[in-house]
Amino acid sequence: MRVVIALGGNALLRRGEPQTADNQRRNVKVAARALAPVAAEHELVVTHGNGPQVGLLALQGAAYEPDHVYPLDILDAETEGMIGYLVERELGNVLGPDRPIASLLTQVRVDPADPAFTRPTKPIGPVYTEAVARRLADERRWSIAADGDGFRRVVASPRPVSIVELGVIRLLVEHGIVVICAGGGGIPVVAKSDGSLVGVEAVIDKDHASALLARELGADALLMLTDVDALYDAWGAPGARAIARASPATLRRMEFEAGSMTPKVVAACDFVEATGGSAGIGRLVDAARILAGDAGTTVTRDAVATSFRD
Repeated sequence: MRVVIALGGNALLRRGEPQTADNQRRNVKVAARALAPVAAEHELVVTHGNGPQVGLLALQGAAYEPDHVYPLDILDAETEGMIGYLVERELGNVLGPDRPIASLLTQVRVDPADPAFTRPTKPIGPVYTEAVARRLADERRWSIAADGDGFRRVVASPRPVSIVELGVIRLLVEHGIVVICAGGGGIPVVAKSDGSLVGVEAVIDKDHASALLARELGADALLMLTDVDALYDAWGAPGARAIARASPATLRRMEFEAGSMTPKVVAACDFVEATGGSAGIGRLVDAARILAGDAGTTVTRDAVATSFRD
């Protein structure tokens, strides 16, 4: 079976943890142990988030003169390489030398006319007071938005259109290589009139990019792993229930957290509707059990009725 697994930000940094290299190494070791049983039995492609990391690099870049700051496509590439290295190393330590692994910088084409470019919504970097955020917005030509009690920089998050390196990824997978790619949603690029590609200021949602990758690779299953054990009906309310199994049609009628679970639900539904495969959402440590349908939330076309976990 061909499986695409999207690692959430908790694969590298747990909520509230400082963004240190030691914390990221330790958490990636946990992720590697969770991925190993799947890699041992199936063809595996791994993607990952990069929100905290790209935000940190953008913050570091703010120390430069505005005209010297690295653009987001370069920062996306830097984080993809850094995280890919950590995942490749730790997964290789678990799987051993007989299972080859490759990390691939991945360009993802987006539509330059995507309305996301005129309505930035993706928060990156730290939380500021309103006064500081507005000053930085003026100095750095940033867009900002309220985030809880503070303000953060927001950037465009266009929908992915195609995976530029798809042929290379498919070739590697067909030769039994575990591939780590499309990190942070991939490096956003647009095609010019002559067919050449150029990077753009954006951060692509990694769940949407992972669903597109899974569809184009002909994957049988897409897993989106996070720090929550499943999707919940009426999350946060008394009597909230963990959803064990549901169809895309059912999930599209339900409401989920806009900034966290909604992209995963939409990505899962898109993949299942397009391919007839299965999608799973749940905790990183439950990866193998989610794939087997014994944990998390499973999304399939044939889920006639929504079932809930005890």
